[in-house]
Order: sequence, then C-alpha cells, then structure tokens
Amino acid sequence: MTEEIQAVGPRLNEAAPAFDAPTTHGRKTLEDYRGKWLILFSHPADFTPVCTTEFIAFAKRQDDFAARDTELLGLSIDSHYSHIAWVLNIKEKFGVDVRFPIIADLNMAVANAYGMIQPGASDTAAVRATFIIDPEGKLRAMVYYPMVAGRSVDEIYRLLVALQVADANKCAMPENWKPGDEVIVPTPATPEAALARAGEGYNTVDWYFSTRAL
Repeated sequence: MTEEIQAVGPRLNEAAPAFDAPTTHGRKTLEDYRGKWLILFSHPADFTPVCTTEFIAFAKRQDDFAARDTELLGLSIDSHYSHIAWVLNIKEKFGVDVRFPIIADLNMAVANAYGMIQPGASDTAAVRATFIIDPEGKLRAMVYYPMVAGRSVDEIYRLLVALQVADANKCAMPENWKPGDEVIVPTPATPEAALARAGEGYNTVDWYFSTRAL
C-alpha cells in the first residue's frame, strides 16, 4: 500500500498562511497586502552580520520592488524593541534606512505557519526563507537559504519580475530570464497542435521548444 506524501508547511499556488502580527510599523495582517505583491522574508537574528547585509540589500532595492507594486516584510524571532534598535543601528553604522516593517515573532506563530523553522538548522531561529505572495494572497514562490549563506536580493527581484511577466503574457521563462530576453511559448497539448507549431511564427527548435519576443 502506497502512502500519500503530505507536504509540510505552505504549498505553492495555494493560499498563503494568514497572519496577524506586531511589526515595527504597527500590526500587519496578510489581508493588508491584498491587491499587491508581497515578499515576506525571514532571518535568523537581529544584530548578526549576514542578516545585516541582507537587510541593507533589501532596503537599497525597496524602490525597485515598489515600482513593481510589491511590498517588503521582514521577520525574525526577536522582540519588537530589538528590531527597532537594529534598524537604528543599520542607519547609524551603514547609512541605510530600513523603511519596510519587520515582524516580531517571539511566539514563532508566523515562522511555524510558513515552515521557517528547520530543525536541522535550528529549533529557535528562522532560516533565510523568502516567500513571494501574489495580489490574491496565493503563494507563488519559496526560496530557502542556509544560516551561513546570504540570499541574493537581485535574484529575488528577478524572480518576482519573471512571475509578473509570465502572468501577464501566459508564457514561461527560461533559465536566468531577464527583461528583454525571449520567453518560452506554451508547449502544444495535442499531436495536431505539435505538427502545426513550426508554422506559427515562433522561434521553434522543435515542437516542444519555441520562444518569442515580448
């Protein structure tokens, strides 16, 4: 008898777990972000070097995310006042304003709902998890990094843009797609459509692989 494998934590293309949590900008709920894209990202702890570099990188790109109708929301299992002190420290020592809110998740409610606690890494700190949530509240992407390696904010931004462009144009994106690159045309679903593909005006290598410019 085959046992069904159950996914633990949130799942792609399903509703993101709801939350109602204190932040450095007041209480925030998932519903507050309805109608916008949201990037929710966790870090292991305040006042740590790798996390500081990540927050600086997110802060420097905040306007770029905002231009894509996207909000940023950080999280760690630290206190509200620790977050405030860290934000002030980043401004003082690095000259960078952290303008996005940070969830104080002392009871780990949000971290557990999103699978940010990975026992193999730590039972008391959230790993470097990043979640992209669309305007309908659906979870569209999840990226996990280990404690010792900082994530790439440039890659998270690239992934966000790829998702938005794919939605708008009903297409898929090749490896390392960037704006201006060709996109992948959906694969034909029938033998008849596969035979017709070569004459449809795309850049076709074979019936299952065609690209086009946007």
